[in-house]
Amino acid sequence: MANLAPPIDMRNCGDCPIRHRAVCARCDSDELAHLEQMKYYRSFQAGQTVIWSGDRMDFVASVVTGIAKLTQTMEDGRRQMVGLLLPSDFVGRPGRQQAAYDVTAVNDVVMCCFRKKPFEELMVRTPHVAQRLLEMTLDELDAAREWMLLLGRKTAREKIASLLAIIARREATLKQRSLGVTVFDLPLTREEMSDYLGLTLETVSRQMSALKREGLIVLEGNRRVTVPDFNKLMDVTGDDSDGGMLS
Repeated sequence: MANLAPPIDMRNCGDCPIRHRAVCARCDSDELAHLEQMKYYRSFQAGQTVIWSGDRMDFVASVVTGIAKLTQTMEDGRRQMVGLLLPSDFVGRPGRQQAAYDVTAVNDVVMCCFRKKPFEELMVRTPHVAQRLLEMTLDELDAAREWMLLLGRKTAREKIASLLAIIARREATLKQRSLGVTVFDLPLTREEMSDYLGLTLETVSRQMSALKREGLIVLEGNRRVTVPDFNKLMDVTGDDSDGGMLS
């Protein structure tokens, strides 16, 4: 069962690590004070289900710390990972009664939650929240289109490099640091990476080893990743400087 106790260092919205990227990013002081009164926290352990597909979802939330995965189960029982929820990502959809996907904590996750009905009412009264949620939804649509390109056209090497670049970029943005040397904990096991990228486990391991051998990444254990030079990593993603595919 989820732990409802709020993390002591996150009770003040002004100190929240996702404040500048979350759905509340554009809120003024009065709006933020109102959100302070509405919010509550839920914590989930690694492997714990946040919500099952088809279940009634009576809350919406922002991921504060940790990472969750979105999966969908087919009629014959096969499961496919269809997305990741990183810190500042929004969980749930106003106006939708049921969850569209299973949401599972990859590692320990803390979410800043709001009861859905009061949040929907807040969106009507607070254009800054509605505007920011629209921006995030459009960003998610762009990301989904880019992911279709990645899965459909990129090589195994480009897929691995692209996933690492996405995580490195998000890590730098959350910590408000420039992209240079970036250090992060890889949220997925090799098996989960193979599932997410449509590759075999052996291919993922081989490509990760190749990137390490070439000095594009440094690995400490199975999860700790250092990107010494982000631009060099981007050179092998198959994207140009604007984020599109190289011709």
